[in-house]
Amino acid sequence: MSDPLSLDRAVARLRLGMPVAIEGQGATLAILPLETASAAIRDELDADTAALLLSGERAAALGLANQKAVSGEAATRIAPGASFDHQSALLLVDPAKDFERAPSGPFETTAAGPLDAAALALLRFAGLMPAARILARSHDLPVVSLAAFAEARRSVTLVSRAQIPMHDLPPSQMAVFRDGQTGAEHAAMIVGAFAGQPPLVRLHSECLTGDVFGSLKCDCGPQLDEALRLIGVSGGGILLYLRQEGRGIGLANKLRAYALQDRGLDTVDANRRLGFADDARDYGLAAAMLEALGVREVRLLTNNPAKMAGLEAEGIKVCERVAHHLPTNPHNADYIATKKARSGHLD
Repeated sequence: MSDPLSLDRAVARLRLGMPVAIEGQGATLAILPLETASAAIRDELDADTAALLLSGERAAALGLANQKAVSGEAATRIAPGASFDHQSALLLVDPAKDFERAPSGPFETTAAGPLDAAALALLRFAGLMPAARILARSHDLPVVSLAAFAEARRSVTLVSRAQIPMHDLPPSQMAVFRDGQTGAEHAAMIVGAFAGQPPLVRLHSECLTGDVFGSLKCDCGPQLDEALRLIGVSGGGILLYLRQEGRGIGLANKLRAYALQDRGLDTVDANRRLGFADDARDYGLAAAMLEALGVREVRLLTNNPAKMAGLEAEGIKVCERVAHHLPTNPHNADYIATKKARSGHLD
């Protein structure tokens, strides 16, 4: 085996279409990402007839719900077949083909374990589809340990901090943190001064389409602007800008979910058909950033009870919830209604 591999380096390898191995509980699992692996790498590793690893959610979308029941929310393995080449596998895992394709299979499937769940987590960190080939050999591959997932989960490093003048806001600073799971850089906008009182805090997940381009499909851009305004009016607080695009599934997968929504699925069912959980965000990262800033009690600006529960579970006391509502438009009204009806968002 090679030297131990950090999670962020493993994520980088998967994005480049390179294999990695995961080791733990006396076993080793070697995977090759289905989405990014080149033909040359697949040929070198003899991967196109290897078993396929899918998430439990994707297995359910393919009609393998019994296997999801066996493996929980984790993973399902589909045994190799003589005609199960790379293109066949891509057609199977691409939800855009679900509405055009005849039912697939039957497949020989088996429930998967902790190493499989860790492999799918790495694929999600990389922003890839939750599907990989399981390789027969792992002795010459870089290895990430199962223990590294727990060690890196709340690992953040303060990288830099500087004053940032903001329009119509009190004096502000931005602090940038690098997380130990993916190597992504997350920002904390520290507005004004809160004089030792619990600050007004907003956890804002990155949304390129809404925050930057003004998409009307969600309410993220207006929420970001209004959150900064409310923090300024309150005298000071913190906005955490978390690189968790698409509720933690990445930009490419978010757009895949949008395409499914154009076919009539709501935001929850679109994520599940892709093979992801309804919401894949982890608020341990936000808690670690707040702790690094010396904050352990907050007034939380949110309509999402999962954010309150997530921070509380990580040791950050939420002493008050401040509602954060904005008008809907014809393009996002159903999306916001779905968040209330199926994700428990509050009025």
